[in-house]
Amino acid sequence: MKSSTPAAVPPGLASRAAGLWSHPWFRFALRRARRLLLALWVLVTASFLMIHLVPGDPVRAALGPTAPADLVQATKEELGLLDPLWQQYAGFLGRLLQGDLGVSITSRLPVSEMIGQRLPATVQLAVAAFVLSLLVAVPVGVVMAVITRRGKGRRTELAFTGTSVVLSAIPDFLLAVGLVYLLAVQTRLFPVAGLDDWNSYVLPTLALAIGPAAVLSRIVRVEMLAVMEADYIRTARAKRLTPVRVQLVHALPNAVTASLTLGGMLLSSLVAGTVLVENVFAWPGLGSTIVSSIVAKDYPLVQGTVLVYGVGVLLINTLVDVLLALLDPRSTIGAA
Repeated sequence: MKSSTPAAVPPGLASRAAGLWSHPWFRFALRRARRLLLALWVLVTASFLMIHLVPGDPVRAALGPTAPADLVQATKEELGLLDPLWQQYAGFLGRLLQGDLGVSITSRLPVSEMIGQRLPATVQLAVAAFVLSLLVAVPVGVVMAVITRRGKGRRTELAFTGTSVVLSAIPDFLLAVGLVYLLAVQTRLFPVAGLDDWNSYVLPTLALAIGPAAVLSRIVRVEMLAVMEADYIRTARAKRLTPVRVQLVHALPNAVTASLTLGGMLLSSLVAGTVLVENVFAWPGLGSTIVSSIVAKDYPLVQGTVLVYGVGVLLINTLVDVLLALLDPRSTIGAA
């Protein structure tokens, strides 16, 4: 007769499992995954409730006051708005898992198809602005740190700080309007609006990049000043390394690593900032789509666009956390 006693877990397997659960990287990944899933659930739930919290009848508002009652009723049935709220929520989640964002009320086209056509232009604009911000902010921050180190160049420091503060305080859309007036209307160097060739990227990219570049350059300068006073930098100087090698090889990587978190936040703000800038330049992206859908009261399209923006920001923040952990593994230990 066979014994019913369960087989013992091999000691080696148990120790490996215990080691995995206690490993800092595993706990870090588990925390980040839990936060991401919770944030996604809140975002999805908020976007679902958005259409139900709008005062009045959203379908009637989208179709217009003269739309026939049978058309309004048929549209509500098609969108599932006549079902109980819990059933609508369950259906909404089920469709999301299949990549279905619903149907636009005004155009009768799938929302996912409309977003798919506009998303590449927004991503290209945000990435171009982010790259330009880094290409400007990092060299400027490093140079200003070298020039103003240990109280030198006080006037230069004041001019840099004042200019960067002013540039970072100007709203993106106001910068966009000013650039259009100066570089498109007055000088006719670049097109006013639209997306035709590489010239079309210049003005909207500048409008998005100037503010973040000003903020990031100040952070890079502060981090460089702190790093250049560290013990290992003094050791590198004692080895008679050239100043350029000390600053670029030893100081810069640590200063940039410390600025990575802010860089990720700036990328998130760039993605959100495309909404207003795209409308100034009539850019064929999600920013102009969400504004036009709000004006038309096309709530399924607004809902889908808000979801895409929100998911993009959450994924960017998670990616920045992972990159920061790879560059500085100490950040994974004891992280909340």
